[in-house]
Amino acid sequence: MKRVITSTVLNNSGVLNRITGVISRRRFNIESISVGHTEQDHISRITFVVHVEDLQQVEQLIKQLHKQIDVIKVADITEDSVIARELALIKVSTNANTRNEIYSLIEPFRASVIDVSRDQIVVQVTGNSEKVEALIELLRPFEVKEIARTGVTAFTRSAKHKEHAQKLLSY
Repeated sequence: MKRVITSTVLNNSGVLNRITGVISRRRFNIESISVGHTEQDHISRITFVVHVEDLQQVEQLIKQLHKQIDVIKVADITEDSVIARELALIKVSTNANTRNEIYSLIEPFRASVIDVSRDQIVVQVTGNSEKVEALIELLRPFEVKEIARTGVTAFTRSAKHKEHAQKLLSY
């Protein structure tokens, strides 16, 4: 099963290496990882997706990560109400005959063309992983030349938003 783990860490040299070292020593495969500054310059957020066999493994991983010097907080947010996004750049072969078809395919995904040449275009899409995957699959018949993905970045929704969502669902 896939689990989404977030960690806030002090933005010090080697912290990412130590975090990924803990994960690899426990023999987890990191399927996705994204790292960036938070609202505070000296703190970064790491979001990673790992594949685990059972929940005990996740609990052990979180305990091990909490022991790391630069780690402030670690949480498994898989079951929480979260906002999660990924960005992908997709380079696709095109010609005069297929360009309009590609444009019409990407429109429902709210994707945009960010680079155009005579024989290829680069499409940018953001959204959850399923949305990104769906667009990639639709573009495959046009010969996808290259894909660059950021990996998932996520955090939990506010408690107020959760309450509002639960009220809406109860109607």
